[in-house]
Amino acid sequence: MERRAVIAQPMTETCADDADDALVSAARAGDRSAFGLLYDRYARMVHGILLGRVPPREVDDLVQEVFLLALRKLDSLRDLSRFGAWLSTITRNRANDYYRNSSRVEQPMEPEEEEQAQSRSNDHVAEQEAAMTLAVLRTLAETYREPLMLRLVEGMTGPEIAARMGLTHGSVRVNLHRGMRMLREKLAEKAGPKTEDNTKTAKTSGQNA
Repeated sequence: MERRAVIAQPMTETCADDADDALVSAARAGDRSAFGLLYDRYARMVHGILLGRVPPREVDDLVQEVFLLALRKLDSLRDLSRFGAWLSTITRNRANDYYRNSSRVEQPMEPEEEEQAQSRSNDHVAEQEAAMTLAVLRTLAETYREPLMLRLVEGMTGPEIAARMGLTHGSVRVNLHRGMRMLREKLAEKAGPKTEDNTKTAKTSGQNA
């Protein structure tokens, strides 16, 4: 399968489910262009789910592997309307297999270790903040981590996330709201001690001056 870039695609919600069903049906019949359109529609979802589970440098290659696997297993999909949920499951399983594979000599990094490693390699504050946010995001429960990753990193809307993952709009909205609150609290906790230390240092320096 030709390697494609993971890019944002505009989406029209009207009849989106029917359009996806038609594409899945055509892809099962051997239409590779139809499967390519499914890739364009679902690549950001797959990318976001993987980004919350595996090292960032591995994500792009694993996106390709997920779609190749889905193409081979497409005949096993019984309910065409559940393609998004089915693909999500394949994606999570592939992420789990990444760590179960005995040929992997590299162990998964703890979120804090990954944050520090990325921070050391970044020269800009914005990049360091993004690395920290990603690390904290990965500590959240899957229920909140995945929709937040798709919303904040992949730029998907709430209704689009619901449509792609086979969820209700209401559940996605609630999980985004709760997840965002948890993310802010965790980021504040990580920033708090540093802020206090900086304040103490500034006061000490002022007294010594």
